[in-house]
Amino acid sequence: MADVTIDSESGFCFGVVNAIQSAERELNQIPELYCLGDLVHNTLEMERLKSLGLRTIGHEELVNIRNSTVLLRAHGEPPSTYQLAHQNNIKIIDATCPVVLRLQHRIHHCYNDNKDSQIQLIIYGKKGHAEVNGLVGQTNGSAIVIENPGDLENIDFAKDIMLFSQTTRSLDGFRKIVDAIDHRITPGVRFQYFDTICRQAANRLPQIQQFASCHDRIYFVAGEKSSNGKMLYEECKKANPNTVFITHSSEIDAPLPSGIKTIGVCGATSTPKWLMEDVAERLKNIFLSTCLD
Repeated sequence: MADVTIDSESGFCFGVVNAIQSAERELNQIPELYCLGDLVHNTLEMERLKSLGLRTIGHEELVNIRNSTVLLRAHGEPPSTYQLAHQNNIKIIDATCPVVLRLQHRIHHCYNDNKDSQIQLIIYGKKGHAEVNGLVGQTNGSAIVIENPGDLENIDFAKDIMLFSQTTRSLDGFRKIVDAIDHRITPGVRFQYFDTICRQAANRLPQIQQFASCHDRIYFVAGEKSSNGKMLYEECKKANPNTVFITHSSEIDAPLPSGIKTIGVCGATSTPKWLMEDVAERLKNIFLSTCLD
């Protein structure tokens, strides 16, 4: 029977844990709680929270909600969301990740201190991502979002630049953007950059690469909408070509390939531990039934 191991470092980051606990705590007091956007990018966990009374809404629905309670997820929100909540007499349960909140405040202060100058505030992040939208909101919409080196054409290299990063971007990607700007900026122009990447998220990359390389086969568990899951899965695949992406234990086909002695189960920062435990249990049952046959 093969050895099945769950990666101890996989699963919710502390920001997601805090958001889920905030939702569960509030739902112990009230029958229904609105959440602005998916609390976590995992369908099964969202179904569990929905059964407790969590209702997911979008910004377009928030406009028509009044005298209710709304939870803000770990990604954070722009100032306009808080203003609307105040106008509509909405009670806010703010579960913004502390790392994201500190970054919001930092960008907001930089914007206020430099808005009368020509300094360009640049955010390295995924365009349209909830966290990035919240960060851009701290600059009254003036920040420039850089997702990859191709977006650098949107920068004026003859003007001063201040660069920040979305908290969940890769360190390697951030360093490449810094080097690219350094090589293109006009001599004498000021370029300041700030590594604002969450170390819990950044450290997942080398950790999961090491875990993947130590097993014959890997089952990577994540929601299909998780950008973090897609990135970590690709890194797992590089470290171990025998890596399989699944969203649920029912997707594991039996029998398993022969000759496997060790199997690793891991996931994204949006993957609940209970789901990885289900996958591990399913694998053990498959091996057990194979032995009995």
